[in-house]
Amino acid sequence: MSDRTTAAETLAAGAPAKSAPHVDAGDAGYSKDLKSRHINMIAIGGAIGTGLFLGAGGRMAGAGPSLAIAYAVCGVFAFFVVRALGELVLYRPSSGAFVSYAREFMGEKGAFAAGWLYFLNWSTTAIADITAAATYAHFWAMFSDVPQWLLALIALAVVLTANLISVKYFGEMEFWFAIIKVAALVAFMLVGIFLVVTQHPVDGHTPGFSTVTDNGGIFPTGMLPMLLVIQGVVFAYASVELCGVAAGETESPEKIMPKAINSIMWRVGLFYVGSVVLLALLLPYTAYSGDQSPFVTVMGKLGVPGAAGVMNLVVLTAALSSLNSGLYSTGRILRSMALSGSAPRFTGLMNKGKVPYGGILLTAGFGVLGVALNYRLPGQAFEIVLNFASIGILGTWGMIMLCSLLFWHHAQDGRVTRPSYRLPWAPYTQIVTLFFLAGVAFLMWWGGGVGRTTVMFVPLIAAALVGGWYLVRGRVNAIASERENA
Repeated sequence: MSDRTTAAETLAAGAPAKSAPHVDAGDAGYSKDLKSRHINMIAIGGAIGTGLFLGAGGRMAGAGPSLAIAYAVCGVFAFFVVRALGELVLYRPSSGAFVSYAREFMGEKGAFAAGWLYFLNWSTTAIADITAAATYAHFWAMFSDVPQWLLALIALAVVLTANLISVKYFGEMEFWFAIIKVAALVAFMLVGIFLVVTQHPVDGHTPGFSTVTDNGGIFPTGMLPMLLVIQGVVFAYASVELCGVAAGETESPEKIMPKAINSIMWRVGLFYVGSVVLLALLLPYTAYSGDQSPFVTVMGKLGVPGAAGVMNLVVLTAALSSLNSGLYSTGRILRSMALSGSAPRFTGLMNKGKVPYGGILLTAGFGVLGVALNYRLPGQAFEIVLNFASIGILGTWGMIMLCSLLFWHHAQDGRVTRPSYRLPWAPYTQIVTLFFLAGVAFLMWWGGGVGRTTVMFVPLIAAALVGGWYLVRGRVNAIASERENA
């Protein structure tokens, strides 16, 4: 009996035929050099970045101790996003990650939109990271006279060079970056807990709940500021999807990924919420500012020689780690798009180290624009790109949840089989998360200022995506036809 006859009989019986497994050309050519320890630490590093080490200072000054609530709420939805991506990864590992899944469940238009929104996310995040690195470097007197734009350029050049060598170098660099970040946060939390328990004064203040109650309580400036900082808090979780991209370059992702993803939830609770609570207990919220990492602020107030310098080195590491991750992930995503015709051909090129250097160089090119921004507006560069990155993040997370929702519907129809590792409470989880993301976009607009200006750019971004699709659709359709006829 032929396959065609079997399929016809199946359809006649009322049962849907399962489609052939989707094959993404962008998955070929990579080495499988990322080990379990790399993936686990990449998952940690993705959950601990510039958004916490630098961004928490300004957000604490604006929202007070209620910032911990914002981190907890956003952390839950970040976990839903990465858990949804994890289910898709277990269904079919791909270096194209959600772009590849968008291609399978939403077609080439969906893949085009998903990929370029992700590029918007990381190209602007790269600017935020080099801006943060330059800001941190100015902490030390030896760099105080060096222009911010030059420090930003040096940071970009160093990380770009390392990223172009091989995925093994990326994995090792990210592994040690994550080790440093985790060790520093653990050390800070141990010191903070000791100070709270012993009531040791910090800059004349006695740590404890009185620091909160004597300075306006949990909502010292009202609930509205806590809602308005949520878009910045979402940025803090921007890299959680990175482990899904890395799954395409590791052996046995079905064993490694569930453990790495499941651990994100308790890390969020411990490192993000726990550290913000400690910051609120150690010093009044008015002691923090957006110009300095809150961890450096606390260590500086303690007066321990060299402590603030060490913590500043750690937060500098966090910025470089985030930049490292952004160059890595966009390189893989752009290659998947290039081989389908959705991105420039040169972004699909790989070097001898099996690194898609074309896409990495394109992202780095936008980082150079960030150097120019640091030259023109050194004081506003971080806030400007933070908001544009948030739009990219909201778009990326939205596409992941849409892919997850469509995957669930395909599974209900019998066209695909869900793995045993699943997003809980589907499809309600995806729907609630999509409403949450839409709410964050509304809060950005409602808050006014740079956030509203950014949201007003959304129609232009949408128009650019539509226009871009019409420019490339001929090539995309031609490549698709060649594959079907091969």
